[in-house]
Amino acid sequence: MIKDRAALARGLCEAVVRAAQVIMTHYENVDEIKVMEKGDRSPVTAADHEAEAIILAALEQLTPDIPVVAEEEVAAGRMPDDLGSCFYLVDPLDGTKEFIKRNGQFTVNIGLVEDGFPTMGVVYAPATGRLFYGIGPGEAFCQNVNPKDGVAGLDKSEPQPISARRQPAKGIIAVSSGSHKHEAVVDFLSQFTIVEHKEMGSSLKFCLVATGEADIYPRQPQSSCEWDVAAAHAVLRAAGGDVTGLDGTPFDYGHRERKFLNTGFVARGKLD
Repeated sequence: MIKDRAALARGLCEAVVRAAQVIMTHYENVDEIKVMEKGDRSPVTAADHEAEAIILAALEQLTPDIPVVAEEEVAAGRMPDDLGSCFYLVDPLDGTKEFIKRNGQFTVNIGLVEDGFPTMGVVYAPATGRLFYGIGPGEAFCQNVNPKDGVAGLDKSEPQPISARRQPAKGIIAVSSGSHKHEAVVDFLSQFTIVEHKEMGSSLKFCLVATGEADIYPRQPQSSCEWDVAAAHAVLRAAGGDVTGLDGTPFDYGHRERKFLNTGFVARGKLD
């Protein structure tokens, strides 16, 4: 279905940068960010909705035949009737709580799922200018892109290859959510020698594992949705790592029956 994966990756990168420009306009506004509440009582802002509209329009132009599951569309009760074997998962503003706090730890995410697993993903952290993307095995990259430069910023710096690392024998660096703590995560981490523990918001946690800046990121069940993790999972897979269930089982996507809620999972660097 996808003939030129490199061209599609470029299109996805352009989409997240355009969405990020709108997000940063809200972020840098001196007025207080207006926060609304969704049906599940999670926060949402105008930036979420505006960024998602930009991404949906871009995907319609790039690949009109591929269904899209997007966070705010699902919240409004709109989703494709049939996902088929290939679909997108979109989170236009992952880490809305971090965005509201203005701590910079939020991302724009587009993940492509094929046959249940993420094969391509783009994660952009506009507050820091770090753009991560994975096209396929061994093709994971990080690039510095200033959102103020818009799409032109993609041509102002060279993408740098990234790779997850093998767990050091002396101990590992763990990363976890600052907003979500759970006994299952604490128990899981107790089996390792942890030399450093970082707390961070949004899908950036996966990206730290993908670049070798961290080794492991566990998450408890039903505290995230598929659109929160698919893009970054694809980046991590391309960098040589992977995501599994907490029990080591494969972690796949497209679970409409559980409203796209995730089971518990762990993101890891290289195991071999």
